Amino acid sequence: MERNSNSNIIIRIRTPPCLILLFLCLFLSSISLAIATRPLPLLDNFNTNKLLFSPTFNRIYDISNYGRFQLFNGLAQTPQMGWNSWNFFACNINETVIKETADALISTGLADLGYVYVNIDDCWSKETRNLKDQLVPDQKTFPSGIKALADYVHAKALKLGIYSDAGVFTCQVRPGSLYHEDEDAELFASWGVDYLKYDNCFNLGIPPKKRYPPMRDALNATERPIFYSLCEWGVDDPALWAGKVGNSWRTTDDINDSWASMTTIADLNDKWASYAGPGGWNDPDMLEVGNGGMTYNEYRAHFSIWALMKAPLLIGCDIRNMTAETLKILSNTEVIGVNQDSLGVQGRKVHASGPNSCQQVWAGPLSGNRLVVALWNRCSSAALITAEWNVLGLQSSVSVSIRDLWKHDIVAADAVSSFGTSVEPHDCAMYIFTPEMLESYSVM
Repeated sequence: MERNSNSNIIIRIRTPPCLILLFLCLFLSSISLAIATRPLPLLDNFNTNKLLFSPTFNRIYDISNYGRFQLFNGLAQTPQMGWNSWNFFACNINETVIKETADALISTGLADLGYVYVNIDDCWSKETRNLKDQLVPDQKTFPSGIKALADYVHAKALKLGIYSDAGVFTCQVRPGSLYHEDEDAELFASWGVDYLKYDNCFNLGIPPKKRYPPMRDALNATERPIFYSLCEWGVDDPALWAGKVGNSWRTTDDINDSWASMTTIADLNDKWASYAGPGGWNDPDMLEVGNGGMTYNEYRAHFSIWALMKAPLLIGCDIRNMTAETLKILSNTEVIGVNQDSLGVQGRKVHASGPNSCQQVWAGPLSGNRLVVALWNRCSSAALITAEWNVLGLQSSVSVSIRDLWKHDIVAADAVSSFGTSVEPHDCAMYIFTPEMLESYSVM
């Protein structure tokens, strides 16, 4: 203790070095947390390139909710890609089907393109829990167990997904995980599971906002990175809250293999475009490409719009026996590149005209200040569909290079003001627009 010239008492306290170090660590941790939870940089260059992009650009591609709800757990930086058993097999699954599907992902080259999740849907477990109150694989169909299956899949550098339900039963009346979240998550992790699809049947009337977070907490407690896919069918507008809970959330009811179902679901999912982003994605359900209920053109439109919407690309057909046309659609690397683009902004419907608004323009920003543009003909006859620069958020005088993602070719080198083409009924033409002035300074 010292006394100064004014007779005031001054107390000096020596802070131990270890305490200073602790305070410093806490301070740096708080900075790291703030950075981790801050929305990712978005559209910075678009906002400053006023010679290229119109004042309406940010209104057209509203991203006001981007990043706000994202769950930063290191997963889902781009939408998930893989395969799911339900659309083709339903309950007719077994470990042989799963192993052969993993083999087919490798032999077809689909795994190399990013389709790495091999997801088992409902019906894998016995109809009751065992005496320890644990989920048990059905011994008739999965005699080797899920752990052995995960090992088989992992040996091929793929990932295994499993299914459960935020209810007392699954939709096919197998045991659900409601009130069993901790033990089930621990069991999944011990098996080496990489992905959980979590359904919404037999939920006792409990709101989804209360039933889905406990499994998130249980999965996190395992310390194994497990992709958490919420499947509550969009009943409680999950885009508004599920980003704090999971890595993707179903925005719609189940898809079926028909043009009517696919188009309806696309429109429903479009409503929530501003909420998707790295870490969490709107999920309009799995792909039906190759299951036989739609034409080649319709499947091409289906795949194009799902890619543009940054939807999960989860194959739903039997890839062990798919046609060359199906493989051609699913393996289009340029369309996949749109879906997996690092900017992570969901494309959306920006214009519609014609009878019942069946001539549609869908678009979205990509990294490198590019745009993806889809001209989607939902009419029953061929139609000329035109994308005007103003509906895309481009200045009308900007010159644009246009690449066709299905023809794999540049179809216009210096388009100005608008671009149009004739599109066959129920088909979709898909392009990347690159404003030519960007070539000197864009970052790809």
